[in-house]
Amino acid sequence: MFTQEDLLQIKQHGLTEAQVEQQIENFRQGFPFLKVVRAASAGDGVLTLTGEQVAAAVARYDEAAGVDVVKFVPASGAATRMFKELFEFVNDDKFTDGIERLLDNIEKFAFWDELSQYIVPDSPEEEIVEAIIKSGLNYGSKPKGLVTFHAYADGNRKAMEEHLVEGAMYARKGECVRLHFTVSKEHQAGFEQLLAERLPYYEQRFGVKYDISFSVQKPSTDTIAVNPDNTPFRTDEGGLLFRPAGHGALIENLNDIEADVVFVKNIDNVTTDARRADTITYKKALAGILLDLQQQAFAYLAQLKQGSADVAEVAQFIEQKLCVKLPADYSADTLAALLDRPIRVCGVVRNQGEPGGGPFWVEGEDGTQSLQIAESSQIAPEDMHLMKSATHFNPVDLVCGVRNAAGEKYDLTQYTDPSTGFISSKSSGGRELRAQELPGLWNGAMAKWNTVLVEVPITTFSPVKVVLDLLRPEHQPEA
Repeated sequence: MFTQEDLLQIKQHGLTEAQVEQQIENFRQGFPFLKVVRAASAGDGVLTLTGEQVAAAVARYDEAAGVDVVKFVPASGAATRMFKELFEFVNDDKFTDGIERLLDNIEKFAFWDELSQYIVPDSPEEEIVEAIIKSGLNYGSKPKGLVTFHAYADGNRKAMEEHLVEGAMYARKGECVRLHFTVSKEHQAGFEQLLAERLPYYEQRFGVKYDISFSVQKPSTDTIAVNPDNTPFRTDEGGLLFRPAGHGALIENLNDIEADVVFVKNIDNVTTDARRADTITYKKALAGILLDLQQQAFAYLAQLKQGSADVAEVAQFIEQKLCVKLPADYSADTLAALLDRPIRVCGVVRNQGEPGGGPFWVEGEDGTQSLQIAESSQIAPEDMHLMKSATHFNPVDLVCGVRNAAGEKYDLTQYTDPSTGFISSKSSGGRELRAQELPGLWNGAMAKWNTVLVEVPITTFSPVKVVLDLLRPEHQPEA
Protein backbone atom coordinates (compact mmCIF):
# COMPACT_ATOMS: atom_id res chain seq x y z
CA MET A 1 0.00 0.00 0.00
CA PHE A 2 2.83 2.38 0.87
CA THR A 3 5.91 3.33 -1.16
CA GLN A 4 9.31 3.95 0.36
CA GLU A 5 8.60 7.68 0.07
CA ASP A 6 5.34 7.12 1.99
CA LEU A 7 7.13 5.24 4.75
CA LEU A 8 9.65 8.05 5.09
CA GLN A 9 6.82 10.61 5.28
CA ILE A 10 5.06 8.50 7.94
CA LYS A 11 8.28 8.27 9.96
CA GLN A 12 8.87 12.02 9.69
CA HIS A 13 5.43 12.53 11.23
CA GLY A 14 6.46 10.45 14.22
CA LEU A 15 4.03 7.68 13.22
CA THR A 16 4.57 4.03 12.41
CA GLU A 17 3.26 2.11 9.43
CA ALA A 18 1.13 -0.01 11.79
CA GLN A 19 -0.49 3.11 13.30
CA VAL A 20 -1.40 4.48 9.88
CA GLU A 21 -2.76 1.12 8.77
CA GLN A 22 -4.94 1.10 11.91
CA GLN A 23 -6.21 4.57 11.01
CA ILE A 24 -7.19 3.32 7.56
CA GLU A 25 -8.89 0.32 9.14
CA ASN A 26 -10.87 2.74 11.32
CA PHE A 27 -12.15 4.37 8.11
CA ARG A 28 -13.22 0.99 6.79
CA GLN A 29 -14.86 -0.26 9.97
CA GLY A 30 -16.12 3.04 11.40
CA PHE A 31 -16.34 3.84 15.10
CA PRO A 32 -18.99 2.27 17.34
CA PHE A 33 -21.60 4.45 19.00
CA LEU A 34 -21.51 4.90 22.75
CA LYS A 35 -23.82 2.67 24.73
CA VAL A 36 -25.79 5.56 26.21
CA VAL A 37 -28.09 4.64 29.09
CA ARG A 38 -29.66 8.03 29.88
CA ALA A 39 -28.86 11.70 30.15
CA ALA A 40 -27.35 12.84 33.43
CA SER A 41 -29.56 15.23 35.37
CA ALA A 42 -29.78 16.97 38.73
CA GLY A 43 -29.78 14.27 41.40
CA ASP A 44 -28.81 11.64 38.86
CA GLY A 45 -25.19 12.37 38.02
CA VAL A 46 -25.29 16.17 38.26
CA LEU A 47 -24.44 17.62 41.67
CA THR A 48 -26.23 20.83 42.62
CA LEU A 49 -24.64 22.85 45.39
CA THR A 50 -26.14 25.03 48.10
CA GLY A 51 -24.56 28.38 48.86
CA GLU A 52 -22.96 26.90 51.96
CA GLN A 53 -21.48 24.00 49.97
CA VAL A 54 -20.05 26.38 47.40
CA ALA A 55 -18.43 28.48 50.14
CA ALA A 56 -16.99 25.37 51.81
CA ALA A 57 -15.54 24.09 48.53
CA VAL A 58 -13.98 27.49 47.77
CA ALA A 59 -12.43 27.56 51.25
CA ARG A 60 -11.09 24.03 50.76
CA TYR A 61 -9.27 25.14 47.62
CA ASP A 62 -8.06 28.47 49.02
CA GLU A 63 -6.62 26.76 52.10
CA ALA A 64 -4.90 23.93 50.23
CA ALA A 65 -1.18 24.05 50.85
CA GLY A 66 1.46 22.89 48.43
CA VAL A 67 -0.92 22.31 45.52
CA ASP A 68 0.69 23.14 42.18
CA VAL A 69 -1.92 24.45 39.73
CA VAL A 70 -1.90 25.29 36.02
CA LYS A 71 -4.55 26.83 33.78
CA PHE A 72 -4.55 24.94 30.45
CA VAL A 73 -6.06 26.84 27.52
CA PRO A 74 -6.62 25.21 24.10
CA ALA A 75 -5.96 28.13 21.76
CA SER A 76 -4.92 26.53 18.48
CA GLY A 77 -6.08 27.48 15.02
CA ALA A 78 -7.18 30.58 13.18
CA ALA A 79 -10.52 32.25 13.94
CA THR A 80 -11.81 31.46 10.45
CA ARG A 81 -15.16 30.09 11.64
CA MET A 82 -15.67 33.11 13.87
CA PHE A 83 -15.63 35.31 10.76
CA LYS A 84 -17.24 32.90 8.28
CA GLU A 85 -20.15 35.24 7.52
CA LEU A 86 -17.74 38.10 6.88
CA PHE A 87 -15.71 36.04 4.43
CA GLU A 88 -18.87 35.09 2.55
CA PHE A 89 -19.75 38.79 2.23
CA VAL A 90 -16.30 39.83 1.00
CA ASN A 91 -15.67 36.84 -1.26
CA ASP A 92 -19.19 36.04 -2.51
CA ASP A 93 -21.06 39.32 -1.98
CA LYS A 94 -23.48 37.49 0.35
CA PHE A 95 -25.18 40.23 2.38
CA THR A 96 -27.00 38.71 5.37
CA ASP A 97 -28.86 39.96 8.42
CA GLY A 98 -25.69 39.23 10.37
CA ILE A 99 -23.62 41.56 8.18
CA GLU A 100 -26.25 44.27 8.52
CA ARG A 101 -26.17 43.90 12.31
CA LEU A 102 -22.38 43.97 12.33
CA LEU A 103 -22.27 47.21 10.34
CA ASP A 104 -25.07 48.84 12.32
CA ASN A 105 -23.20 48.16 15.57
CA ILE A 106 -19.63 48.41 14.36
CA GLU A 107 -18.61 51.00 16.98
CA LYS A 108 -19.77 48.69 19.80
CA PHE A 109 -17.05 46.14 19.06
CA ALA A 110 -13.98 46.47 21.25
CA PHE A 111 -11.80 46.23 18.15
CA TRP A 112 -13.40 49.41 16.73
CA ASP A 113 -10.56 51.60 18.01
CA GLU A 114 -8.05 49.55 16.02
CA LEU A 115 -10.33 49.13 13.00
CA SER A 116 -10.95 52.86 12.69
CA GLN A 117 -7.28 53.34 11.83
CA TYR A 118 -7.80 51.44 8.56
CA ILE A 119 -11.02 53.04 7.32
CA VAL A 120 -12.47 56.51 6.78
CA PRO A 121 -15.96 57.73 7.82
CA ASP A 122 -17.51 57.03 4.43
CA SER A 123 -15.70 53.76 3.67
CA PRO A 124 -17.83 51.32 1.62
CA GLU A 125 -19.32 48.41 3.55
CA GLU A 126 -17.11 45.93 1.70
CA GLU A 127 -13.98 47.82 2.71
CA ILE A 128 -15.03 47.93 6.37
CA VAL A 129 -15.62 44.18 6.52
CA GLU A 130 -12.48 43.44 4.54
CA ALA A 131 -10.48 45.59 6.97
CA ILE A 132 -11.64 43.28 9.78
CA ILE A 133 -10.75 39.95 8.21
CA LYS A 134 -8.05 40.77 5.67
CA SER A 135 -6.17 44.01 5.17
CA GLY A 136 -6.09 45.94 8.41
CA LEU A 137 -6.83 43.81 11.45
CA ASN A 138 -6.36 40.57 9.47
CA TYR A 139 -8.52 38.71 12.01
CA GLY A 140 -9.41 36.04 9.47
CA SER A 141 -5.84 34.74 9.69
CA LYS A 142 -5.31 35.22 13.42
CA PRO A 143 -6.26 32.93 16.32
CA LYS A 144 -9.13 33.94 18.62
CA GLY A 145 -6.67 34.59 21.41
CA LEU A 146 -5.32 37.60 19.51
CA VAL A 147 -8.72 39.12 18.70
CA THR A 148 -9.74 42.15 20.79
CA PHE A 149 -12.79 41.00 22.77
CA HIS A 150 -13.51 43.59 25.46
CA ALA A 151 -13.33 47.35 25.96
CA TYR A 152 -12.03 48.91 29.20
CA ALA A 153 -11.22 52.43 30.26
CA ASP A 154 -7.59 51.47 30.93
CA GLY A 155 -7.10 49.66 27.62
CA ASN A 156 -8.96 47.05 25.59
CA ARG A 157 -8.17 43.37 25.99
CA LYS A 158 -7.69 40.49 23.65
CA ALA A 159 -9.06 37.07 24.60
CA MET A 160 -5.66 35.86 25.77
CA GLU A 161 -5.39 38.80 28.16
CA GLU A 162 -8.68 37.86 29.83
CA HIS A 163 -7.15 34.46 30.62
CA LEU A 164 -4.21 36.21 32.25
CA VAL A 165 -6.68 38.11 34.43
CA GLU A 166 -8.66 34.96 35.25
CA GLY A 167 -5.48 33.10 36.04
CA ALA A 168 -4.53 35.70 38.63
CA MET A 169 -7.94 35.19 40.26
CA TYR A 170 -7.96 31.38 40.70
CA ALA A 171 -4.77 29.78 39.33
CA ARG A 172 -2.45 31.65 41.65
CA LYS A 173 -0.27 30.01 44.26
CA GLY A 174 1.70 32.56 46.21
CA GLU A 175 2.89 35.11 43.68
CA CYS A 176 3.08 32.63 40.80
CA VAL A 177 0.40 32.22 38.13
CA ARG A 178 1.01 29.40 35.67
CA LEU A 179 -0.78 29.25 32.32
CA HIS A 180 -0.23 26.96 29.38
CA PHE A 181 -1.58 27.69 25.91
CA THR A 182 -1.73 25.17 23.09
CA VAL A 183 -1.17 27.13 19.91
CA SER A 184 -0.51 26.63 16.23
CA LYS A 185 3.16 26.96 15.39
CA GLU A 186 2.53 29.84 12.99
CA HIS A 187 0.70 31.83 15.68
CA GLN A 188 3.04 31.36 18.63
CA ALA A 189 5.12 34.44 17.79
CA GLY A 190 1.98 36.58 17.87
CA PHE A 191 1.10 35.33 21.36
CA GLU A 192 4.65 35.92 22.57
CA GLN A 193 4.64 39.45 21.17
CA LEU A 194 1.39 40.25 22.99
CA LEU A 195 2.85 38.90 26.24
CA ALA A 196 5.98 40.99 25.82
CA GLU A 197 3.79 44.09 25.50
CA ARG A 198 1.18 43.40 28.17
CA LEU A 199 2.59 41.03 30.80
CA PRO A 200 4.38 43.72 32.85
CA TYR A 201 1.09 45.61 33.19
CA TYR A 202 -0.82 42.60 34.54
CA GLU A 203 2.01 41.53 36.82
CA GLN A 204 2.06 44.97 38.39
CA ARG A 205 -1.72 45.23 38.58
CA PHE A 206 -2.20 41.88 40.35
CA GLY A 207 1.11 41.65 42.19
CA VAL A 208 2.02 38.35 40.56
CA LYS A 209 4.66 36.73 38.38
CA TYR A 210 3.33 34.83 35.39
CA ASP A 211 4.84 31.56 34.24
CA ILE A 212 3.54 31.21 30.66
CA SER A 213 4.31 28.21 28.46
CA PHE A 214 3.21 27.09 25.01
CA SER A 215 2.96 23.83 23.12
CA VAL A 216 1.86 22.89 19.63
CA GLN A 217 -0.17 19.90 18.59
CA LYS A 218 2.23 17.05 17.96
CA PRO A 219 2.59 15.81 14.36
CA SER A 220 2.47 12.25 15.71
CA THR A 221 -1.20 12.82 16.57
CA ASP A 222 -2.11 13.66 12.96
CA THR A 223 -4.25 11.19 11.02
CA ILE A 224 -4.09 10.17 7.40
CA ALA A 225 -6.76 11.38 4.96
CA VAL A 226 -8.41 8.92 2.59
CA ASN A 227 -10.49 9.03 -0.58
CA PRO A 228 -14.21 8.17 -0.42
CA ASP A 229 -13.23 4.54 -1.19
CA ASN A 230 -10.89 4.53 1.86
CA THR A 231 -7.67 4.41 -0.14
CA PRO A 232 -4.96 6.87 0.91
CA PHE A 233 -5.61 10.39 -0.39
CA ARG A 234 -2.75 11.67 -2.52
CA THR A 235 -1.75 15.31 -2.93
CA ASP A 236 -1.12 16.72 -6.38
CA GLU A 237 2.55 15.97 -5.75
CA GLY A 238 1.74 12.32 -5.00
CA GLY A 239 2.39 12.42 -1.25
CA LEU A 240 0.14 11.30 1.57
CA LEU A 241 -2.04 13.89 3.29
CA PHE A 242 -2.01 14.05 7.09
CA ARG A 243 -4.43 16.30 8.98
CA PRO A 244 -4.60 17.49 12.60
CA ALA A 245 -6.86 15.09 14.48
CA GLY A 246 -8.95 17.57 16.46
CA HIS A 247 -8.66 18.70 20.08
CA GLY A 248 -8.45 15.10 21.26
CA ALA A 249 -4.81 15.19 20.20
CA LEU A 250 -4.21 17.69 23.01
CA ILE A 251 -4.28 14.87 25.59
CA GLU A 252 -0.62 14.50 24.64
CA ASN A 253 0.00 18.16 25.49
CA LEU A 254 -1.96 17.88 28.73
CA ASN A 255 0.04 14.78 29.59
CA ASP A 256 3.25 16.82 29.46
CA ILE A 257 2.03 19.32 32.07
CA GLU A 258 3.64 18.97 35.49
CA ALA A 259 1.05 20.00 38.06
CA ASP A 260 -1.27 18.63 40.73
CA VAL A 261 -4.42 20.38 39.53
CA VAL A 262 -5.10 21.56 35.98
CA PHE A 263 -7.91 23.97 35.07
CA VAL A 264 -9.06 23.54 31.46
CA LYS A 265 -10.99 26.28 29.68
CA ASN A 266 -11.34 27.26 26.01
CA ILE A 267 -9.72 30.45 24.72
CA ASP A 268 -13.05 32.03 23.67
CA ASN A 269 -14.96 31.46 26.92
CA VAL A 270 -14.21 34.66 28.82
CA THR A 271 -16.21 37.57 30.11
CA THR A 272 -15.53 41.05 31.46
CA ASP A 273 -14.28 42.04 34.92
CA ALA A 274 -17.75 43.23 35.93
CA ARG A 275 -19.29 39.82 35.24
CA ARG A 276 -16.44 37.53 36.31
CA ALA A 277 -17.36 36.90 39.95
CA ASP A 278 -19.33 33.68 39.35
CA THR A 279 -16.57 32.29 37.16
CA ILE A 280 -13.96 32.78 39.89
CA THR A 281 -16.18 31.38 42.63
CA TYR A 282 -17.18 28.24 40.78
CA LYS A 283 -13.73 27.53 39.37
CA LYS A 284 -12.44 27.47 42.94
CA ALA A 285 -15.43 25.42 44.09
CA LEU A 286 -14.83 22.77 41.43
CA ALA A 287 -11.20 22.57 42.52
CA GLY A 288 -12.17 22.24 46.18
CA ILE A 289 -14.54 19.40 45.36
CA LEU A 290 -11.78 17.72 43.37
CA LEU A 291 -9.30 17.91 46.25
CA ASP A 292 -11.83 16.43 48.70
CA LEU A 293 -12.70 13.56 46.36
CA GLN A 294 -9.07 12.85 45.62
CA GLN A 295 -8.15 12.79 49.30
CA GLN A 296 -10.95 10.33 50.12
CA ALA A 297 -10.24 8.15 47.10
CA PHE A 298 -6.58 7.84 48.03
CA ALA A 299 -7.47 7.03 51.65
CA TYR A 300 -9.79 4.22 50.56
CA LEU A 301 -7.18 2.98 48.11
CA ALA A 302 -4.62 2.70 50.90
CA GLN A 303 -7.13 0.79 53.06
CA LEU A 304 -7.87 -1.62 50.23
CA LYS A 305 -4.18 -2.32 49.75
CA GLN A 306 -3.76 -2.90 53.49
CA GLY A 307 -6.81 -5.17 53.63
CA SER A 308 -8.48 -2.96 56.26
CA ALA A 309 -11.16 -1.38 54.08
CA ASP A 310 -14.90 -1.67 54.59
CA VAL A 311 -15.56 -2.82 51.02
CA ALA A 312 -19.24 -1.87 51.12
CA GLU A 313 -18.35 1.64 52.30
CA VAL A 314 -15.78 2.02 49.51
CA ALA A 315 -18.31 0.81 46.93
CA GLN A 316 -20.83 3.35 48.21
CA PHE A 317 -18.26 6.14 47.82
CA ILE A 318 -17.49 5.07 44.26
CA GLU A 319 -21.16 4.91 43.30
CA GLN A 320 -22.40 8.00 45.10
CA LYS A 321 -19.41 10.36 44.96
CA LEU A 322 -17.41 9.21 41.93
CA CYS A 323 -20.57 8.37 39.98
CA VAL A 324 -19.61 4.91 38.79
CA LYS A 325 -22.40 2.32 38.87
CA LEU A 326 -20.79 -1.00 39.76
CA PRO A 327 -21.71 -4.39 38.32
CA ALA A 328 -23.20 -6.90 40.73
CA ASP A 329 -20.04 -9.03 40.81
CA TYR A 330 -17.44 -6.39 41.65
CA SER A 331 -14.33 -7.27 43.68
CA ALA A 332 -11.93 -5.35 45.89
CA ASP A 333 -9.53 -5.25 42.93
CA THR A 334 -12.28 -3.65 40.83
CA LEU A 335 -12.74 -0.96 43.47
CA ALA A 336 -8.99 -0.32 43.72
CA ALA A 337 -8.69 0.05 39.95
CA LEU A 338 -11.57 2.54 39.88
CA LEU A 339 -10.08 4.62 42.69
CA ASP A 340 -6.64 4.73 41.09
CA ARG A 341 -7.53 6.92 38.11
CA PRO A 342 -7.31 10.58 37.15
CA ILE A 343 -10.30 12.62 38.35
CA ARG A 344 -12.04 15.46 36.54
CA VAL A 345 -14.73 17.66 38.01
CA CYS A 346 -16.74 19.20 35.19
CA GLY A 347 -18.91 22.25 35.42
CA VAL A 348 -22.16 21.78 33.48
CA VAL A 349 -24.80 24.40 32.78
CA ARG A 350 -28.51 24.18 32.18
CA ASN A 351 -29.26 23.52 28.54
CA GLN A 352 -30.34 26.76 26.90
CA GLY A 353 -29.77 25.82 23.29
CA GLU A 354 -26.04 26.54 23.20
CA PRO A 355 -23.80 24.08 21.32
CA GLY A 356 -21.81 21.68 23.45
CA GLY A 357 -21.40 18.08 24.47
CA GLY A 358 -23.97 16.62 26.83
CA PRO A 359 -23.36 14.60 30.02
CA PHE A 360 -24.64 11.02 29.87
CA TRP A 361 -24.53 7.76 31.76
CA VAL A 362 -22.68 5.34 29.50
CA GLU A 363 -22.26 1.60 29.96
CA GLY A 364 -18.78 0.18 29.44
CA GLU A 365 -17.68 -3.25 28.28
CA ASP A 366 -17.07 -4.31 31.89
CA GLY A 367 -20.68 -3.60 32.86
CA THR A 368 -19.97 -0.45 34.85
CA GLN A 369 -21.87 2.74 34.12
CA SER A 370 -19.98 6.02 34.28
CA LEU A 371 -20.48 9.65 33.34
CA GLN A 372 -19.19 10.79 29.95
CA ILE A 373 -19.34 14.00 27.95
CA ALA A 374 -20.71 12.92 24.57
CA GLU A 375 -21.11 14.73 21.27
CA SER A 376 -24.05 14.04 18.97
CA SER A 377 -21.74 12.20 16.52
CA GLN A 378 -21.07 9.58 19.21
CA ILE A 379 -24.72 8.71 19.75
CA ALA A 380 -26.66 6.22 17.64
CA PRO A 381 -29.66 7.58 15.69
CA GLU A 382 -32.02 5.44 17.78
CA ASP A 383 -30.64 7.04 20.96
CA MET A 384 -30.71 10.62 19.69
CA HIS A 385 -33.87 11.32 21.69
CA LEU A 386 -31.70 11.03 24.80
CA MET A 387 -29.50 13.89 23.61
CA LYS A 388 -32.54 16.02 22.89
CA SER A 389 -33.80 15.35 26.42
CA ALA A 390 -30.51 16.31 28.08
CA THR A 391 -30.98 19.00 30.72
CA HIS A 392 -27.31 20.07 30.85
CA PHE A 393 -24.29 20.46 28.62
CA ASN A 394 -20.57 20.81 29.21
CA PRO A 395 -19.05 24.18 28.29
CA VAL A 396 -15.46 22.86 28.62
CA ASP A 397 -15.13 23.84 32.24
CA LEU A 398 -12.88 21.21 33.79
CA VAL A 399 -10.68 20.84 36.83
CA CYS A 400 -8.38 17.84 36.58
CA GLY A 401 -6.48 15.84 39.19
CA VAL A 402 -3.65 14.15 37.33
CA ARG A 403 -1.45 12.65 40.06
CA ASN A 404 -1.81 9.33 41.89
CA ALA A 405 -1.70 8.68 45.62
CA ALA A 406 2.11 8.64 45.56
CA GLY A 407 2.20 12.04 43.89
CA GLU A 408 3.26 10.62 40.53
CA LYS A 409 1.78 11.84 37.26
CA TYR A 410 -0.66 9.47 35.62
CA ASP A 411 0.12 8.60 32.02
CA LEU A 412 -3.04 10.18 30.65
CA THR A 413 -2.67 8.42 27.30
CA GLN A 414 -3.58 5.17 29.08
CA TYR A 415 -7.02 6.46 30.12
CA THR A 416 -8.48 7.17 26.69
CA ASP A 417 -11.03 5.20 24.69
CA PRO A 418 -9.57 4.92 21.15
CA SER A 419 -12.89 3.61 19.82
CA THR A 420 -14.60 6.98 20.34
CA GLY A 421 -13.07 8.83 17.40
CA PHE A 422 -15.21 9.95 14.50
CA ILE A 423 -15.02 10.43 10.74
CA SER A 424 -16.02 13.50 8.76
CA SER A 425 -16.16 14.57 5.12
CA LYS A 426 -13.74 17.30 4.07
CA SER A 427 -12.06 18.50 0.88
CA SER A 428 -8.59 19.48 -0.28
CA GLY A 429 -7.90 21.31 -3.52
CA GLY A 430 -11.53 20.83 -4.50
CA ARG A 431 -11.33 17.06 -4.06
CA GLU A 432 -13.46 15.18 -1.57
CA LEU A 433 -11.77 13.28 1.23
CA ARG A 434 -12.56 11.57 4.52
CA ALA A 435 -10.87 12.79 7.71
CA GLN A 436 -10.52 11.13 11.08
CA GLU A 437 -10.54 12.85 14.45
CA LEU A 438 -9.18 11.38 17.65
CA PRO A 439 -11.49 11.03 20.68
CA GLY A 440 -12.18 14.58 21.86
CA LEU A 441 -10.12 15.95 24.75
CA TRP A 442 -13.12 16.12 27.11
CA ASN A 443 -14.89 13.20 25.39
CA GLY A 444 -13.15 9.91 24.63
CA ALA A 445 -9.68 11.18 25.54
CA MET A 446 -10.84 11.26 29.19
CA ALA A 447 -13.26 8.33 28.97
CA LYS A 448 -11.49 6.27 31.64
CA TRP A 449 -11.15 9.07 34.17
CA ASN A 450 -13.45 9.38 37.16
CA THR A 451 -15.93 12.07 36.15
CA VAL A 452 -17.97 14.22 38.51
CA LEU A 453 -20.47 16.77 37.19
CA VAL A 454 -21.39 19.94 39.06
CA GLU A 455 -24.04 22.39 37.97
CA VAL A 456 -22.62 25.89 37.51
CA PRO A 457 -24.52 29.08 36.61
CA ILE A 458 -24.91 30.07 32.97
CA THR A 459 -23.03 33.27 33.85
CA THR A 460 -19.81 31.21 33.84
CA PHE A 461 -20.32 30.42 30.14
CA SER A 462 -19.84 33.21 27.61
CA PRO A 463 -18.26 31.75 24.47
CA VAL A 464 -17.52 33.69 21.30
CA LYS A 465 -18.23 31.31 18.43
CA VAL A 466 -19.07 34.01 15.85
CA VAL A 467 -18.09 37.67 15.84
CA LEU A 468 -21.65 38.83 16.60
CA ASP A 469 -21.41 37.09 19.98
CA LEU A 470 -19.23 40.02 21.02
CA LEU A 471 -22.42 42.13 21.03
CA ARG A 472 -23.91 40.03 23.82
CA PRO A 473 -24.14 41.75 27.23
CA GLU A 474 -21.42 39.55 28.74
CA HIS A 475 -18.94 41.03 26.25
CA GLN A 476 -20.08 44.66 26.38
CA PRO A 477 -19.17 47.34 28.93
CA GLU A 478 -21.77 47.87 31.63
CA ALA A 479 -24.03 50.80 30.90
